[in-house]
Amino acid sequence: MKARDVMTWGAISFEPDASVERAAQLMLQNRISGLPVVDSQGALVGMVTEGDFFRRSEIGTARRRPRWLEFLIGPGRLATEYVHAAGRKVSEIMTPDPCTVSPETSLEQIVGVMERRRIKRLPVVEDGDLIGIVSRANLMHALASMAREVKAPAEADDIIRDRILDELGKQAWAPHINVVVRDGIVDISGVLTDERERQAFVVAAENVAGVKIVHDHMAWIEPFSGMVLDPAEDEARVQSP
Repeated sequence: MKARDVMTWGAISFEPDASVERAAQLMLQNRISGLPVVDSQGALVGMVTEGDFFRRSEIGTARRRPRWLEFLIGPGRLATEYVHAAGRKVSEIMTPDPCTVSPETSLEQIVGVMERRRIKRLPVVEDGDLIGIVSRANLMHALASMAREVKAPAEADDIIRDRILDELGKQAWAPHINVVVRDGIVDISGVLTDERERQAFVVAAENVAGVKIVHDHMAWIEPFSGMVLDPAEDEARVQSP
């Protein structure tokens, strides 16, 4: 999937000369935590987010530091922080030259940028013009939409098994295990050296179309004693009358 498949087209935006108060009101009214800033030609020049309103002199949250630390930081950075805390225009508090994506940028790339830069949204630009926004909320909506889709049943148990093994073969964390499928019911068995692998195996099987339920028979080797511990599901089956 690409940005164009999930993005919000035609995002609300500010002009650089808009007041900080107006920006805050517009974001609250529309329940939006960040908006782009565009010039009179429609070109993107910055982004304003909730974080830009945290350190403000009006509400007494402007940053304060000891004198010795201010000396180390230097006057340039202190002046920049003052503008950000006391500026009256959007252009004075925005983040200039924000990172952007195109409509053809893959969701994998988008998530990577969001993680590296610790941001929640990215402007989508085409031919120099802002055409929309892709946000974490857009990604969640896409996930929810896909979850509502009904998976087509697999043709046969051997196909289900092959798909499970194919998926596990792509994973560096997955040791070899045994997979048996009967009427869409999957039984997985084998030995784990890391208990965290158990849930990953179950998830991998559950995501294959046609799987009805997954039974976990995997045993875990305790790394210090070498003791083999049976899975809880099998233990419960043995103890039941």
